[in-house]
Amino acid sequence: MRKISVTFFALLAFVLGNAQILDPVKWTTKIEKKSETNYILTFNGIIENEWHMYSQFTPDGGPLPLEITFKNQKGNYNLIGKAKEGKTTTAYNDVFEVNETFFVKNAQIQQEITLINSNTKTIEVEFNYQVCKQSCINIEKKFSFVVHSTASSSSPVVSSDPITKTTAENDTIKEASLEPSLGPSNSMVAKPEQPISSGNQPESQKGLWSIFLIAFLSGFAALLTPCVFPMIPMTVSFFTKQSKTRAQGIKNAIIYGIAIILIYVILGLIVTWIFGADALNALSTNVWFNLIFFLLLVVFAVSFLGAFEIMLPNSWANKVDSQADRGGMIGILFMALALAIVSFSCTGPIVGTLLVEAASKGGIAPVIGMFGFSLALALPFMLFAMFPGWLHSLPKSGGWLNTVKVVLGFLELALAFKFLSNADLVLQLHLLEREVFLAIWIAIFGTLALYLFGKISLPHDSPMSHISVGRLSLGLVVLSFTIYMIPGLWGAPLKLINAFPPPMEYSESPLGFGSSGNNPAATVLPEGAKLGPHQIVVFDDYEKGLAYAKTVNKPIMLDFTGFACVNCRKMENNVWSDESVLSILKNDIVLISLYVDDKRELPQNEHFISKTTGSEIETIGDKWTDFMISKYKTNTQPLYVLTDLEGNNLNQSTPTISYVSVEEYETWLKTGISQFKK
Repeated sequence: MRKISVTFFALLAFVLGNAQILDPVKWTTKIEKKSETNYILTFNGIIENEWHMYSQFTPDGGPLPLEITFKNQKGNYNLIGKAKEGKTTTAYNDVFEVNETFFVKNAQIQQEITLINSNTKTIEVEFNYQVCKQSCINIEKKFSFVVHSTASSSSPVVSSDPITKTTAENDTIKEASLEPSLGPSNSMVAKPEQPISSGNQPESQKGLWSIFLIAFLSGFAALLTPCVFPMIPMTVSFFTKQSKTRAQGIKNAIIYGIAIILIYVILGLIVTWIFGADALNALSTNVWFNLIFFLLLVVFAVSFLGAFEIMLPNSWANKVDSQADRGGMIGILFMALALAIVSFSCTGPIVGTLLVEAASKGGIAPVIGMFGFSLALALPFMLFAMFPGWLHSLPKSGGWLNTVKVVLGFLELALAFKFLSNADLVLQLHLLEREVFLAIWIAIFGTLALYLFGKISLPHDSPMSHISVGRLSLGLVVLSFTIYMIPGLWGAPLKLINAFPPPMEYSESPLGFGSSGNNPAATVLPEGAKLGPHQIVVFDDYEKGLAYAKTVNKPIMLDFTGFACVNCRKMENNVWSDESVLSILKNDIVLISLYVDDKRELPQNEHFISKTTGSEIETIGDKWTDFMISKYKTNTQPLYVLTDLEGNNLNQSTPTISYVSVEEYETWLKTGISQFKK
């Protein structure tokens, strides 16, 4: 009887332990035959209350987006476009500072395919996605669709029993109630019922306002270039002289301004229509497109610096100009088009840059960007037509217009390296680490300061006997900014430009080069270790960390974490930074951080099938996920475990701990360490 009792309670403990391994999304699937060769695969996920699942279109830098992999595609079938999604919510995450897109209550996804091989019997699909409540879980699901030649819209597919790899990450996003609806677009934005984080507007709204403001200011910058500024008095004089009355002149100038706005807004609409609202966002986070954007902006910058001019064919301008002579509203519209074509060598690079930047926001951002740009460009023409006397207050055209163009060229060049940095971060090549990025920016803005002070001249500059007060003032601002960036080479946070350089940890040393003395960055690290948050020595490999712990005879703290784990970052920023806790982490334990979302492939001979989940372990993240689930029967992160050198738990009453207060965390650490010393 005692043996049965022990067995029962052991089984109960195992069941309760495994109950922590969550699976908040329940899937059903079906296949519909659209034509002789085309089929539609539909996935319907029912998400438990208070959980939300991230979309394919959550941008890089945030939680992990949904990844859909078609396993047996080659030679059997082709995908028609990207998988379509039902209604999603887009909201701002103030920890990652990105625009997140996620499903609430229901996740609906459709993918249309065309069969190439008529003998294809099954279609294997794998989902990797993240679903969150107060913590987040990475889940892998495998589906098998059976292709029947008689499949109809009502014929459900027989799906294989999904293999689920559950890992956890953390987030603080609050969910919005949303009814399921499968629409034609990839992602449709819905307004959350409550703000995502206190004091923040949804990122979609904030992002559009920022794009509009940047575009508006860019429009004014374009206005001050040699291609546009001289046309203001010429165009206004044309309207005032050709119009029979002042009122008619004002009316024509307003129509002219509206026509300018329409031309650029239509350009934004065309870009959005060609690529798709969400495709722009997806493209902007792609490595190859970041590299293309980098090269494009470098070309724009070199053009502005005077190496060559980017011009549309002269025949276009001549044809449009001939149509402008027709008069009336049609003539005015062609005059606006002529302005866009003639000024392209100055406005083209700015418009191109704006479209690139707007693409990173997705949605209708290109349209909003073009509206802001064209509004700033058109307003002076309308205002000076209404008040012609203001023309006398305009500064005369001269060399200062080329100076504006050159300054814009330097800014374009600096911005280009942001896109190159994005590609480097995604590929983890470490070619453009924080110090290198800052060195490049310091060189660019330092050279710009020398140019403004008249120490450097470029091809189209006019001879100068002196520099103006305005140019001197701008030079001092640029020089101050350059000097401000220099301490960043030694680890200064540089909060003014924090969104541009790579993060602190993506550097040659977290504190920069040239450190010395007691600075942790200058110390020799143990083999396999690196400096983590707050310069804590940390291992990311269990075996290497264990070997080191044995040499120094200190307890081990396992930190199951993730690159996209919000609460992990909050614990590191708010709890680990406490003076008492930080002292313990630096001096009394050996920290081993195991990233469950590390997508790096394991060597082929290290692949295995998990005895706990039955999943194939292929990546480093898979390995630590399986370790966490099999040993600690949970998939929640952050998860902290204090062990001795044999892997035994030191805190018997509370073996693991997660997102807690400073006081509770410190007490837990001290209890485990005291147990180790006994």
